[in-house]
Amino acid sequence: MAITSANQLELLQTAEAVAREKMIDPGLVVAAMEESLARAAKSRYGSEMDIRVSIDRKTGRATFTRVRTVVEDELLENYQAEMTVEQAKQYMEHPQVGEQFIEEIPPVDMGRIAAQSAKQVILQKVREAERDRQYEEFKDRAGTIINGVVKREEYGNVIVDVGRGEAILRRNEKIGRESYRPNDRVRCFIKEVRREVRGPQIFLSRTAPEFMAELFKMEVPEIYEGIIEIKSVARDPGSRAKIAVYTNDHSIDPVGACVGMRGSRVQAVVNELQGEKIDIIPWNEDQPTFLVNALQPAEVSKVVLDEEAGKIEVVVPEEQLSLAIGRRGQNVRLASQLTALDIDIMTEAEESARRQKEFEERTNLFMETLDVDEFFAQLLVAEGFTNLEEVAYVEIDELLVIDGVDEATADELQTRAREFLEAQARAAMERAQELGVEDSLINFEGLTPQMLQVLAEDGVLNLEDFATCADWELAGGWTTVDGERVKDTGLLEEFDVSLEEAQDLIMTARVMLGWVDPEELVADDATEEVEED
Repeated sequence: MAITSANQLELLQTAEAVAREKMIDPGLVVAAMEESLARAAKSRYGSEMDIRVSIDRKTGRATFTRVRTVVEDELLENYQAEMTVEQAKQYMEHPQVGEQFIEEIPPVDMGRIAAQSAKQVILQKVREAERDRQYEEFKDRAGTIINGVVKREEYGNVIVDVGRGEAILRRNEKIGRESYRPNDRVRCFIKEVRREVRGPQIFLSRTAPEFMAELFKMEVPEIYEGIIEIKSVARDPGSRAKIAVYTNDHSIDPVGACVGMRGSRVQAVVNELQGEKIDIIPWNEDQPTFLVNALQPAEVSKVVLDEEAGKIEVVVPEEQLSLAIGRRGQNVRLASQLTALDIDIMTEAEESARRQKEFEERTNLFMETLDVDEFFAQLLVAEGFTNLEEVAYVEIDELLVIDGVDEATADELQTRAREFLEAQARAAMERAQELGVEDSLINFEGLTPQMLQVLAEDGVLNLEDFATCADWELAGGWTTVDGERVKDTGLLEEFDVSLEEAQDLIMTARVMLGWVDPEELVADDATEEVEED
């Protein structure tokens, strides 16, 4: 297959035909042809030669050239593609190292094997260009809805034709027991687009919460225009969902706008999601109020929020408990996902019993540590005192408001409380020293003797050990495992050390050890504290 004037134009015609079919740039196809012809020429003239091919974009004429580079004598390795300065003088007047001598060589007459090899190179390059084009087209469409046609099903996964490529709807991304047949039309959410060796992989989903949000955006003009905002979505795909909506325009009812006239708008979304029941919730920046809305249709008696732990306690009447929890815990689980809070639901009777238990525990604490009778201890608890530190260091006026407590009694109470706390501190320090805690940690400001004892029992004995701790190891936190929030207990959590306080303590230790340069700290809250240290 010699490249003659008769078939020179065929190269361009073939390139244009392939480019149209694959919807890629014709220049990429021509470049692939140039590379394939160069490989064929190397198999004819020698693989170590630097042979290049250039195809004229207008005439289709292929020009074969051999390139030799001028190198220094001691660097000459490839005699076919390189030459020394002395050798180059035969072809060039004043050769310089790095210059190239280019000469045209006769076109090759490709045999069957060479032609097949050239064809493989062209096909490979065309495939790569097609993959790049497909990735560029779909990478920016992640997070949107796309319509496709089912091509086939493989091991429960559905392969969908999305126009200029194929996408995959995995088995776990389908709603319930959805089944599809070839040529069925399907609407999906583009969850992710990844570039892989075998080409771009487009992953679809019909169970993602974002899919529901995008469907509402299509059905509700106010959401599309940004007048109504979707704050959060929680789904149990195919069964039930909750969506929180909000608007700054007080003349618009966000829930009513999403429901539509006679439920027309929400019904269109329900039909697309195979009958999934949807609760539309008004969002509120006040978390307890938002949670009460999220637990509908159950009625809530009281809400107690622990912002630091991201946990909330909800008290409901006995007859509302099953409704609040929902079938198999569905209602409370969706409300937890919607509000991003860990919800603990209890009845009024259970809450009363828990408070009674706390009251008794605090009463016994004051009776044992302050050597007072039960009635007086109960008075302290009723006034809101929860621990010994509050009694020991509170302003004396707060004790004088208790019936029967005069100034002398208040002084005696605080003296007993402080003496007990000091005895506890001495015992804790002695235990910490027995365990081997070092002065570098004892003298570190911010740690009490009780904290030192807990740290020493866990093997943290010096400032270096302390500086290697993570903030959550000290303060505790929450980790989401398989969609469930799991509590991580911190070493100093019982001393009410917050995550921010733990971060400050650890960073201060690292600065003292010279591990961190204070000037490199950019955290807004940490800057002033580091400078003071």
